[in-house]
Amino acid sequence: MADVTRRFFLRHLRGAPTSWVRHHVKGRVRHEGIGQSFWYRPLNAVLSEVPVDDRELPLLFHARTSDFADVTVQATVTYRISAPAVAAERLDFSVDPERGQWRGQPLDQVATLLAELAQQPALDLLARLALTEALTAGIAPVREAVSAALGGDPRLTDTGVSVVSARVVAIRPEPDLERALQTPTREAVQEEADRATYSRRARAVEQERAIAENELQNKIELARREQQLVEQHGANTRRKTELDAAAALVAAQATEERAQVAAAGAAERARISATADAEADRLRSEARAAGVRAVGLAEAEAEASRLAAYRDLPPAVLQALALKELAGHLPEIGQLTVTPDVVTDLLGRLSR
Repeated sequence: MADVTRRFFLRHLRGAPTSWVRHHVKGRVRHEGIGQSFWYRPLNAVLSEVPVDDRELPLLFHARTSDFADVTVQATVTYRISAPAVAAERLDFSVDPERGQWRGQPLDQVATLLAELAQQPALDLLARLALTEALTAGIAPVREAVSAALGGDPRLTDTGVSVVSARVVAIRPEPDLERALQTPTREAVQEEADRATYSRRARAVEQERAIAENELQNKIELARREQQLVEQHGANTRRKTELDAAAALVAAQATEERAQVAAAGAAERARISATADAEADRLRSEARAAGVRAVGLAEAEAEASRLAAYRDLPPAVLQALALKELAGHLPEIGQLTVTPDVVTDLLGRLSR
């Protein structure tokens, strides 16, 4: 709406770029057009304001199909007032000069006219269509029928209204009937969903089976590799044992050889020592025998010399010496009793 400013006994109107304004004073047009701005006296001014922008009119009406089913048609009509001067003459677009507001409801009249003009061809068309056909393929025919009816209606032309476009948003049956009609589709969709679910489960089972087989193959491969590892470990252990046995055999052979060498050395040393001892014993025996012979020869010579010395001695001296020698070999005599007989006999022998 236009802005009206009050200044003393005058008023100032400032229009909008989408509003057409006409100012009459005493039956004569003083101002007319879009985007007007002027001063006026409210006592003698007659103002009209017509919007010239595109406006949306939502429509919702009921219809009946050929099979006596009630449907609801939801449509939208876009219109504009292309001839504002004609519309101002046919409809009440007068504005209160004091407040700048419409005195009536001209746009409601336009909306009522458009709704009546749009409903009639839609009702006629849907009355010739079955419910399923109206729901599936009725939107385009209804839209074409409404557009054709609104575009060529002389009442709109005489009123200065032009229809920019007409759109049918939806055609819907009653809720119970709609649910009943949706049941086959819902069941089909549910069946398809169940089929998809079963297929997904089957794929899941197949994938699980593949995963289980893969895990089994992995376990088999791991077991095979573990067997190879055990066999390799056993081979390594056996090889190590063989190497250790060979090393022990070499060590034993070396020890035996060393023992044999040591035994041979000890035997050789013993043989050499025995030979040396035997030679030493032989030499000692020879030396002892030589000494004995020498001593025997010396004793023989001494005995021969002693005998030679005794040969020239008188018998009495020899007897005395014999007694002396005998006395040296007699045991110790503690007491000796000499009888006169013995002394007489002994003196008799000595005196001879």
